[in-house]
Amino acid sequence: MLIADDLDQLLDILPNFIRLPLEAHPNRRNLIEVVMDLGRRPEARFPTGPEYLSGRTISWHDLDYSIKRVGNFSGDNRSGIERTLHRISAIYNRQGSIIGLTCRVGRAVFGTISLIRDLLETGQSILLLGRPGVGKTTAIREVARVLADEMEKRVVIIDTSNEIAGDGDIPHPAIGRARRMQVARPELQHKVMIEAVENHMPEVIIIDEIGTELEALAARTIAERGVQLVGTAHGNYLESLIKNPILSDLIGGIQYVTLGDDEAKRRGTQKSILERKAAPAFQIAIEMHDRTNWVIHEKVDEMVDQILQGYQTFVQRRQLVSRGIVKINCEEIMSEANYTYTKWKNPKSITHYSNKNNLGMKVSKSVTADYTEVKLQIINSLFAADNNKVLTIYAYGLSTHHIQSSINALKLPLIVSTEINDADVILALKANIKQNIKLRQFAIARRITIYTIHGNTIPQITRALKKMLQINAVAHLTWSDLCNEKTKEQISSLNEARWAIEKIVIAKHKPVELLSCLASLRKLQHKLVEFYNLRARSFGEEPYRRLRIYP
Repeated sequence: MLIADDLDQLLDILPNFIRLPLEAHPNRRNLIEVVMDLGRRPEARFPTGPEYLSGRTISWHDLDYSIKRVGNFSGDNRSGIERTLHRISAIYNRQGSIIGLTCRVGRAVFGTISLIRDLLETGQSILLLGRPGVGKTTAIREVARVLADEMEKRVVIIDTSNEIAGDGDIPHPAIGRARRMQVARPELQHKVMIEAVENHMPEVIIIDEIGTELEALAARTIAERGVQLVGTAHGNYLESLIKNPILSDLIGGIQYVTLGDDEAKRRGTQKSILERKAAPAFQIAIEMHDRTNWVIHEKVDEMVDQILQGYQTFVQRRQLVSRGIVKINCEEIMSEANYTYTKWKNPKSITHYSNKNNLGMKVSKSVTADYTEVKLQIINSLFAADNNKVLTIYAYGLSTHHIQSSINALKLPLIVSTEINDADVILALKANIKQNIKLRQFAIARRITIYTIHGNTIPQITRALKKMLQINAVAHLTWSDLCNEKTKEQISSLNEARWAIEKIVIAKHKPVELLSCLASLRKLQHKLVEFYNLRARSFGEEPYRRLRIYP
């Protein structure tokens, strides 16, 4: 990374008893900000912690010395030094006099977005989240330069406090060929955002610190006009945006929905639930936990839906290990309730090592996943050998004539028995089975599955018979049959798909995404999914295309 900070120009506005200790400080290149408060000692803040610079306290004269060397303070109580990225923020007393200054060091860090360069090339709108000081503004400044200079797009920056492109009328070189629109007052930012689209025909708009409902609405309006957005907002996690009533519109908005009794029962939820209102304005969200550790949500709409429904979710964590090398981990988070964020679990290590060059990211992949190495004993138990290809049904409280008609019409491998002792499965009316405790106890003792339907009609009986065959057909397969004439790689891919279907899709009624694999292996996985009568789709680009299985 190449860093340009113009630190000497910031030090020139400080009184000598503050400037001289900083010039001699061994860690001056990592200086974050200098704090000058009336009647207190001057303080320098570094990543390692704060340090006092002098035993002398700040006086009115010292504050006046610095104020005269910076530009005028705007409506958001910020000023700057012309042609630099430094920010000077003021604290006022009740009479309107400045009693404190925060002199923030502005740095242009070239190469800081190597973590997400591939995402910029997709053309999708990107939202960066993070606490103050984590480097959001530095990141979008570099994003603006890359989009304007290297990808040759028409980029307009909405610079409310002149923090992205620096103070003064001439923008800082760190933004490249991107254009900058200044905002007279912070409360007018949303109007300038719309004006930029209407007057200057941008392909990309850069917005820093979206913080009001009007700005969120303007961002949605811009996204609906087909303009790519890159913006920042305060918040450590995507969940914090869901809980924020002002900014939740950025990710589609949240609304209460009342379900019917049957639908609530089918979903296994309460009748009043939270759902996403509309498509999000930003398709990609990035959680900046620190300057080299980011969490990527490539599909914000799906992630928000999963969080609201309390589903188990997988996220992508990217870390800048060393110069030009990016490590990517797939991590699992568990939501105990709707949009409740829980601690990170140890990742099922999916690691990519990426070497960045000027053309983008070249990825060579090394993958290890504990959950795909399913032991042979588990597979043998799942693919239990069963030479009996015909299921015997005992009908309780149902018309055997209707059942036999369905079996004959569809030519199903089923037999209707009048003796419960010969039955493999029991088919009964739901109302009847609730009242017959002995039948339930018998089924539990003999380990016989009971299928229930609501009405004694041929359509409902037919659906129940098909369901029996879908579930019990697994017992007709043996591990040797499935793996016959298969390579070790093909068997491993089938293991992964079978484990995902059995343990997540069927057991938990949740979608699951498999690891990326070759087209020939995905074809085998597709056939296994079709056997279960489930749906699956392939996502991504070769050679990282992968299968997603839906319940």
